Amino acid sequence: MNPLICPDCGDFTDRPDVDAAGPSGAVVCCARCGHRAPFQRLPLLCVTGPSGTGKSTVARLLLERLSAEFVVLEQDLLWTGGLRDSSTEHPQFRTTWLRTAAMIHQNGRPVVLCGTVVPPELEGLPERALFSEIRYLGLMCEPDVLAARLRNRPAWREWDEPRIAEMLDYARWVEETAHEMDPPVDLLDTTRVPVEHTAEEVARWVERAAARGGSRTAEGTGAAETAADPASG
Repeated sequence: MNPLICPDCGDFTDRPDVDAAGPSGAVVCCARCGHRAPFQRLPLLCVTGPSGTGKSTVARLLLERLSAEFVVLEQDLLWTGGLRDSSTEHPQFRTTWLRTAAMIHQNGRPVVLCGTVVPPELEGLPERALFSEIRYLGLMCEPDVLAARLRNRPAWREWDEPRIAEMLDYARWVEETAHEMDPPVDLLDTTRVPVEHTAEEVARWVERAAARGGSRTAEGTGAAETAADPASG
């Protein structure tokens, strides 16, 4: 089931060779023995945005709304131990999530990954080949509201003023560059919207994005893609 291990010869690769153009669907090709293993190449759907924009709260509501057809996961689950990579783009952490999502996809349901990420952190990784596409929806809110939300977080989360200022800078950067990223990041403002409404908008975005990305579990729903942005968790 692990797409990085050849089911025929047992060889492991950290650079999967995916042929998505075959008549029977995608296959992972083994560089050692040439075996072509059928593979479900589904879209990965990232609900992102700066810390404090509501990703975790929305994720809980998405479970109720989407669990029959999608697997909703929170990215911070694996932000632990050796995966707490201090480098800028956290490649070990990102790689682990892509491998995990690709394995879950072999059960036939797309993953909705909730947590801070932007396209440059995923699109260049070798495991990107395991997905038909990655779509990004960034939750955003106005700076004064975002700062207030972060100040009200429990002490153990360690949101002091310098860290809050850094997050506000990050949010501004995402908002200004979301449309320039490859692929672009759709943005959704959560400032004055009830969380239930935000969750419904996100659910419709997920269903529409999955249908466009080739998922067999989702049909087009006509959900509107709203303006908002991606980035932290």
